[in-house]
Amino acid sequence: MRNLAAVLVSCIALATTVQAQPAPHPATPQPARTLAPTVPFDATARRAIVGEVAKAMRDEYVEPDKGARAAAKVEHALAAGDYDSLQTPAAFALRLSADLAEITHDKHLEVGAPDQAPVAYEPPPISESGVVRADRLAGGIGYVEIVGFPPPQAFRTALDRAMASLADTKALVIDMRRNTGGSPDGVAYLVSYFVDAKKPVHVMDLLRRKAGTADYSTMQTFTSPTPTSFAGKPIYVLTSPRTFSGGEEFCYDMQNLKLAVLVGETTGGGANPGGGRPLGAGLWMFLPSGKARSPVTGANWEGVGVTPDIATPAALALRVAIGKLGPTPASGDIAVLSQASLFQLRAAPTPGAEAALRRLIEGTASGQPDYGQLTRGFAEVVRSQLTKIQPLLASLGPIQSVTFRSPGDMGGDRFEVKFAKGAELWSLVLAPDGKVDGARFGPAPPASPPAPARAMSRG
Repeated sequence: MRNLAAVLVSCIALATTVQAQPAPHPATPQPARTLAPTVPFDATARRAIVGEVAKAMRDEYVEPDKGARAAAKVEHALAAGDYDSLQTPAAFALRLSADLAEITHDKHLEVGAPDQAPVAYEPPPISESGVVRADRLAGGIGYVEIVGFPPPQAFRTALDRAMASLADTKALVIDMRRNTGGSPDGVAYLVSYFVDAKKPVHVMDLLRRKAGTADYSTMQTFTSPTPTSFAGKPIYVLTSPRTFSGGEEFCYDMQNLKLAVLVGETTGGGANPGGGRPLGAGLWMFLPSGKARSPVTGANWEGVGVTPDIATPAALALRVAIGKLGPTPASGDIAVLSQASLFQLRAAPTPGAEAALRRLIEGTASGQPDYGQLTRGFAEVVRSQLTKIQPLLASLGPIQSVTFRSPGDMGGDRFEVKFAKGAELWSLVLAPDGKVDGARFGPAPPASPPAPARAMSRG
């Protein structure tokens, strides 16, 4: 799962960088919104950054041989003076990304900087834990759109509610065209709806390189019981080039397990999960240290994407899928085709979330967070990044109001927080015991509904 907002750890991260999408398998990130780097950007900084990149590529990149060759490439370029003319962090980050990609061709691998120009992207729709909508269509066909895969503890509540509303449909269309990834366990839980609950199915292996070696550890995911089942029903999955990482895994799993027919365009081609890290001078790097491996094919979709069974422009995929289940509809627009909207986003915040958010902000702004109110993993994140976050929050002044805006895309809640000197959009995730398990924040948009939050996210 890629998560450029989590630059210091691979779990929940408190940071001030920007991401376009949620998720452990995310989309192309947006530029950082950070305080000015405390280290001057000069030849010394460039040399130190190349050293960090080269070491990370040699020690931890998922493919040791490619990692070593990519490290040698950037070191050679530095020694040859190829980077001397790059006078801004953004220009340097773009060149490093290009040089690394020339060797690895890895769409998850990237170097970013706080002064990068904004990358145009289509904002993801507001969802509850990745679930956007569930609808009944003509002919007893169900439709559900999922744009992200939170971990199961956050995913189950919303997904189970959506799938229960579609339980009596005769066929199901699952829209993955805007899904940019998430938790492998979340993917496995959705796959669980389409297999025999009495027979756990081995869904995917995730291999993580052991740092400094050519060896890997392996994590396996399996299906688990679900409240309702769609096993044996016709299932169609819609794909697009925007379908990425964890979204691709679901498509790959369903296709190889022969559980669904894929309709649309070939997906993005990212199968290497990893984590973020700082490089100095405000730059960060997302480093893929793992790879997916299907127990069915022994391979994955890295670099090639998932090829649909029925190729058609993504914009026409819904219309084509419905046509395979009955008469060809006059439109491929779900808003036109829907006969009943069955899924409503949660309208109230998680109990205790607002109070927890206030404590987090006020404690962090003062430089003295109440670590007892944070989960162990998130407390470590806050400690590691307190010196960066505290000045920014302190500069905003006292909290004036906190307003619930919507559920969070990866679980939790979104709030607009107005300060004496500005407004920020926050996302907050609570653990079952009420402790804060993660958060992210960024400038609030000028009007509701909110735009994607910019920082602090699950990795």
